[in-house]
Amino acid sequence: MGLFSFTQDVAIDLGTANTIISYNGKIVVDEPSVVAIDVTKKMIAVGEKAKQMHEKTNPNIQTIRPLRDGVIADFYACEMMMRGLIDKVNMGSKLFTPSLRMVIGVPYGSTEVELRAVRDSAEHAGGRDVYLIYEPMASALGIGLDVQAPEGNMVVDIGGGSTEIAVISLGGIVSNGSLRTAGDDFTADIQEYMSRQHNVRVSERMAERIKIHVGSALTDLGDEAPQDYIVHGPNRITAMPIEVPVCYQEIAHCIDKSITKIENAIISALEHTPPELYADIVHNGIYLAGGGALLRGLDRRLSNKINIPFHIAENPLYCVAKGTALALNDLSASFLMR
Repeated sequence: MGLFSFTQDVAIDLGTANTIISYNGKIVVDEPSVVAIDVTKKMIAVGEKAKQMHEKTNPNIQTIRPLRDGVIADFYACEMMMRGLIDKVNMGSKLFTPSLRMVIGVPYGSTEVELRAVRDSAEHAGGRDVYLIYEPMASALGIGLDVQAPEGNMVVDIGGGSTEIAVISLGGIVSNGSLRTAGDDFTADIQEYMSRQHNVRVSERMAERIKIHVGSALTDLGDEAPQDYIVHGPNRITAMPIEVPVCYQEIAHCIDKSITKIENAIISALEHTPPELYADIVHNGIYLAGGGALLRGLDRRLSNKINIPFHIAENPLYCVAKGTALALNDLSASFLMR
């Protein structure tokens, strides 16, 4: 190793909605997966600043979400975004750029082409050694499960673009399901519902705010019920401004079909689980991770439907990021891909 050559380790949860970077075992970057470019294709903003521009730009500025359904949809924009977010990490040296060793979480259902795109983007963004780890395995590590134990554990990671379902035992994925239905689909369902039911046009960002304030998987939350959320927007027919109160029961109805797809995918993964591991899962319960785990009443709905207890992970948004950071401690592990 030369005098001015050293390697820094970073762990990245490259998500459809948010990208999270861990450095020295700590979350140092948690920003939206958005990049803003001008007409010359030069990056002018990344992360939170770019998201503030989203759906508010003029013809000279374009905001791009480089990932769709958990995989890279725009290679060039993804490379710029990764480089911009990595630059936000304070690595302690201003004199020269370190070599980067990266571990990146990827959806289990990724094709070889999609995995290659992630690896190439990371290398172009400064990665010297790039390792990939499947997101459900990273989630299990981040939750604190012993993935090497001869015991079955099931993890359901509901992200922005994909839902990852996996039964893990002895350091490998035994049974799985990767579904391109997740948080973005809930948002799209809300947009469509507001347009059809209330004749009001809402942006993607407004639909996301509705989901956060009154999103629910159940039509009866009891004492946990949130207050109605007031939506302001243009009437779809007259273009005049209107004000619409939205309750959580409406949202529970409008996202019901998307949640049912996730339920069916979990049941399908359980059907393909060996009986001994199935018994472990019934005993241990199923772990929910990702932003979708924060949807009100989701754990109760799934528990009632499948008759197995569902546990929401501590800090579900950071499970994959924590798991990728832990994977840096053992780069020879069988679940890491070069």
